[in-house]
Amino acid sequence: MGTAHRGAAVARTFGGLPCKTPRGSGAASQLLRRSDADALSPFHFREARADLKVTGIDFLKSQNSCQHHTDAYNTKSLVVRRGQAFRLQLSFSRELKAADKLVLRFGIGKKPMKTAGTLLSLKPFSLKQKQDSSGWQISIVKSSGKECLLSVTSSPMALVGKYTVNVKTGTNIYKPENNAVYLLFNPWCEGDVVFLADEAQRKEYVLNDTGYIYVGSAYNIYGRPWNFGQFEEFILDACMYLLDNSKLKLSNRRDPVFVSRAMSALVNANDDNGVLMGNWSGNYSNGTSPMDWIGSVSILQKYYKTKMPVCYGQCWVFSGVLTTVMRCLGIPSRCVSNFSSAHDTEENLTVDIYLNESGEKLNSMSLDSVWNFHVWNDVWMKRTDLPAGFDGWQAIDSTPQEQSQGIFQCGPCPLKAIREGDVYLPFDSKFVYAEVNADKVYWVVRKVNGKDKYTRISTETQGIGLNISTKAVGQDKREDITAQYKFPEGSKEERRAMQRASSFIRPPGMAPRAFFAATVPMDDVDSKPEVLCEAISKTGLQLEITNKEALHPGKPLELVITVKTSAPGSWIVNLAGSCQLQSYTGKAEASLGCVKETVKLEGKSEMQVPLKIAADVYMKMLASLQDEMLIHITAMAEVQGTDEKLTKEMTMSFEYPPITVQMPETAKLNKEFACAFIFKNTLNMPLDNCKLLVEGLGIFKMATFDEGDVQPGRIIKSEIICTPTRLGEKKMVAKLTSTQIKGISVEKTITITE
Repeated sequence: MGTAHRGAAVARTFGGLPCKTPRGSGAASQLLRRSDADALSPFHFREARADLKVTGIDFLKSQNSCQHHTDAYNTKSLVVRRGQAFRLQLSFSRELKAADKLVLRFGIGKKPMKTAGTLLSLKPFSLKQKQDSSGWQISIVKSSGKECLLSVTSSPMALVGKYTVNVKTGTNIYKPENNAVYLLFNPWCEGDVVFLADEAQRKEYVLNDTGYIYVGSAYNIYGRPWNFGQFEEFILDACMYLLDNSKLKLSNRRDPVFVSRAMSALVNANDDNGVLMGNWSGNYSNGTSPMDWIGSVSILQKYYKTKMPVCYGQCWVFSGVLTTVMRCLGIPSRCVSNFSSAHDTEENLTVDIYLNESGEKLNSMSLDSVWNFHVWNDVWMKRTDLPAGFDGWQAIDSTPQEQSQGIFQCGPCPLKAIREGDVYLPFDSKFVYAEVNADKVYWVVRKVNGKDKYTRISTETQGIGLNISTKAVGQDKREDITAQYKFPEGSKEERRAMQRASSFIRPPGMAPRAFFAATVPMDDVDSKPEVLCEAISKTGLQLEITNKEALHPGKPLELVITVKTSAPGSWIVNLAGSCQLQSYTGKAEASLGCVKETVKLEGKSEMQVPLKIAADVYMKMLASLQDEMLIHITAMAEVQGTDEKLTKEMTMSFEYPPITVQMPETAKLNKEFACAFIFKNTLNMPLDNCKLLVEGLGIFKMATFDEGDVQPGRIIKSEIICTPTRLGEKKMVAKLTSTQIKGISVEKTITITE
């Protein structure tokens, strides 16, 4: 890749700059010895009296940024990482002498002060200051004529942010026109708490500006391409604006624990005029639908320009933007998708699901919910604030679900604490633990003598926290990281972790927790204290939910519920099944159809019960809702003459025609090439108000094509002329939306060469 090539060339010119400062003492000591000799000369005495003035600073941006892995940032200013040396070239009005007073000053914040540690005065001639109390170092690498090459190394615990630089010589102060230096966290430096040893992981979790966010449902997962774009124009300034507007003390800016927690609060707009306004209402008329974003760049650029929250986001958008912010600041980060994700409002490790007699979900009865997927972030750091053993990946979440310390923020919470049930540790470990480990308790609500009667149908202990996913390192494929969050279901370690977590969380006793649970008399609750224990089955009853045909919008949904028994005997099973349109947060938006049947089974046998939904039953609903809908099927079975009851849920996604991308595999830097996006409507229905959104980082800015209505069989082709401005592997991302279909995505890679 071009970047690596340039980096190698710089290394040959300047020599590698490791985390420790190059001594440079040889040049400095020669300068001092020569000056001592010159001091005897009356000519030198007269010359030294002339004021020394700085006439210029060269920040040596191209060399420094290559060695600091910051050359991709689209900014005129110098961007460097803490704990690692960078070089500055000073030009003077005359030759520099040892007797001269030379001070390089770095300030951060509105009123930089030495006493607050926000103003650093570095003196290259001071022997005491080879390593001062701030942890910063400075030395002279080379002094020749009116020029001096300095090496500066910030502390690996330095405050992260935007510094101003000036040079003081005697009473003169020189302020360069562009005097900003951005100092970031440094995963390449062993002394930094965000140090990440593996180079492939650093490339993925810090430098990769594109990726995938995994969505769908537990057994039907697909990746949405997402442009993080942490190096694009104004993104670094937007992140600095967020830091400045956080409630963080300046002194806490050195610590990724505080910074990541503050950013988890600021990426949502709930408390602090942050980046994104969340909206799950299905009405996005005053902003952009969460489905229409294909990356973080336009969101953060708009926020930085207007200083007002951008409308609207849902969990994958919050996570994508938070990944951008973290990677931009230098903290390794990844998007994490948890399937069948519990939102346990009372932190008691159970999520109550209420069904009517047909098996349809009753939205209005519970504060708890199970989202088909929920996306948050992991960030990498040492946890010096915790007992030993909790370093590494930490969960943070910017989707506003529950307040933490009075603010909508979440984390950082060590994955190791979640895995081992150490949920007493900060921050928000109980909430995250429940998201991946809660039990689902199913209740049927029946009318008995005009009153609601609650009957517990079943408890599912392994249905939450499935197939936890992130993008694989260096590959465009999904990596399952469930084992980093939890031990295998049913293992000794998992049971031990659950018992440990329960000792900190679960109150004794068990009852349904509806909105009005406090007013429900306990005689209306048919429950047992052993609700959390799995009963031993007499019949070997099992339920399966499948689809006969692929689920294409505009076609009937052909679903099948299979009832199985595996024990000797004759069994009569009362089956109820329902099909609903559901948003990804688990909210039922429309009931499409039900089936009720009594099934007789002998010994080890099975019977299939069809559930067919006509296209016109759901198509109007699909067009009227602005969110992407999923097909949710619930089946309930009760075996007559026994206590055996079973519930099974399945969520399925519609399948859509693809977008294809036509372009060359390689292209030349700054040379035009054509990129075409082609879509054929293979569905048997028209698609109204089609929009194609396209973006290629380092190639072209986001563009929108209005394609109007696309009839069945019609092909649309949109072309864009591209001029790449950056070397290396780049990606085109495209998304098609319409009234009926909320998002078909595609991405394709092109390599840009010199």
